[in-house]
Amino acid sequence: MLLRSTCFRTAQPLSWLSRTRPSAIMPLRARINNPSFSDMPSEQPGDEPNDVLFNSHYGVRTIELNRPKKLNSLNGSMARKILPRLKEWEKSQLANVIVLKGNGRALCAGGDVAALAKDNQSGPEGQQRSKDYFALEYKLDHTIATYSKPYVAFMDGITMGGGVGLSVHAPFRIATENTVFAMPETTIGFFPDVGASFFLPRMDGAVGTYLALTSEQIKGVNAFLSGIATHYLHSSSLPDLEARLAELNFGDDVSYDTRLRIINDTIEEFTTGMPHDAPPHFSTNVRIAIDYCFQNVHNIDQIMEALVATEEREDSPPEVNKWAAKTRETISQRSPTSVKVALAQLRRGAQWNIAQTFQNEHNIASKFMEHPDFVEGVSARLIRKPAQTPQWSKTSFDDVSEAEVNSFFADELKLQLPTASDEAPYTDYPYAWTALPREAEIESFVKSNPKYDMNGVVEHFIRLKRGKMGVREKVEEVLNRRTAPANSKRGFTWL
Repeated sequence: MLLRSTCFRTAQPLSWLSRTRPSAIMPLRARINNPSFSDMPSEQPGDEPNDVLFNSHYGVRTIELNRPKKLNSLNGSMARKILPRLKEWEKSQLANVIVLKGNGRALCAGGDVAALAKDNQSGPEGQQRSKDYFALEYKLDHTIATYSKPYVAFMDGITMGGGVGLSVHAPFRIATENTVFAMPETTIGFFPDVGASFFLPRMDGAVGTYLALTSEQIKGVNAFLSGIATHYLHSSSLPDLEARLAELNFGDDVSYDTRLRIINDTIEEFTTGMPHDAPPHFSTNVRIAIDYCFQNVHNIDQIMEALVATEEREDSPPEVNKWAAKTRETISQRSPTSVKVALAQLRRGAQWNIAQTFQNEHNIASKFMEHPDFVEGVSARLIRKPAQTPQWSKTSFDDVSEAEVNSFFADELKLQLPTASDEAPYTDYPYAWTALPREAEIESFVKSNPKYDMNGVVEHFIRLKRGKMGVREKVEEVLNRRTAPANSKRGFTWL
């Protein structure tokens, strides 16, 4: 594995390439005579000059979000800098790897929703500015999701909302002991956006739906085990990894897939083993309950009924009774409109391709900019001091009609997305192999190979993933939860 990575490194970098060139605003040379940049956003008066820092070091290009006092919350000023820079690097022969990171204790804690809510209160013009911001943000997220150069996101710290959009669609997503992942939008009268319509339904079982409706936080190594991240490293390793990535030198004849394999091997060199002091986020019993309550249900009433039934079951483990009660209470506090729209979004999003995802989310976001719950939720929780309980426009789920939910999905707008190739938009992540095996992969193998025992299944996936850290833990957890011994001496029955 080490040989494969090092064989593409420059032995002696040229002196002019060895200089590190940090700056807040670098000239976008590739944009000067390139018609593909004609639709790129330009900086506006009032944009902060140093809210994003760009750096070049050998073959690595870094994007450092630099609003630490605001937990690097994303705004239009930052997006207007990042998007054209990504397009410039995409056409540069010197840029081999893109690295995203954040200054301080967050990668990015979300979008600057307080500014959007204040703008919305000014009327239609302010609401239009907010809609334009989401159009810009989703174009940026889509560019990352379809980027033609390797993109590595350091999810070191708080990674929520808008920060998820900048990282979760990348082929390489590195969690650390500091990672805190969440999609908290339903708490503020909004919906899980930035491509969550695509990412969350493709998580194992019903975990994505559960995270969307509850805003549950996933921390540290559990972000890796759940598939949110593709790798887990200690944060102290990130500077050395970045330096190693900078040394990679790809020849013109090296395919994109081969480049990804080399980068994957390089990241794996820095793994130091699974932490032993981090308990699983979900116990086996709670994880089973999540699928029971949130999977294969079509409306929020069915979810709430399942939670009540689970809470009241006398034969349920006490931890499951407690979890069901807490989850039911949590969802009841959310915006009824947000919850019902989010559930419909995830059910539909499972069928959307990556382009449809951002186009449809732009429609939904635009509708929410006109809806009172967004301003109320943001104002109550983030602007008013002290924070208050939001007074939602609808007091119960029954008050939100199906017609109202469907209105959020009306195809009134058609967001024009920048594309890097003529390939059809994908319906599943093309580089999912960089992460741990999905539950569906394990299920397929078990059903196709009924004579394998647990050790045989585990060893198969360890070989398939070339010894990747965490494979044993992930596969054993899935087998313990989803299988039972077969009637024969060997093999499993998938439950």
